[in-house]
Amino acid sequence: MSEERRRRPRGPDGGPLQVGQAIAKVLSRIGASPSAHTMELVFTRWDEVAGAELASHVRPMRLQNAALVIGADHPIWATRARMAAEGILLQLRQLGDTSIERIEVVVQRS
Repeated sequence: MSEERRRRPRGPDGGPLQVGQAIAKVLSRIGASPSAHTMELVFTRWDEVAGAELASHVRPMRLQNAALVIGADHPIWATRARMAAEGILLQLRQLGDTSIERIEVVVQRS
């Protein structure tokens, strides 16, 4: 048996992961769809997550492989979104989501 296979994932206290944490890890590794909680945070609470001004020019498009892809209506807003990416990730974590690891920004022309 390989070393990696013998190692078991550990929770924050060094014990086994809780079932919900383990399932989320497995789903993210196989590219499964994000949790309902993540979907709610990103798509229904976007103004709260991104801030009203940024949210009026930048919208979430999809969640893909631990990345949140957002579309901006102008290159200037895409730049602002890239500058705000760490703050958006921090806000998501504060609201209880840790599955999104990075933000990718694209310009969407209307």
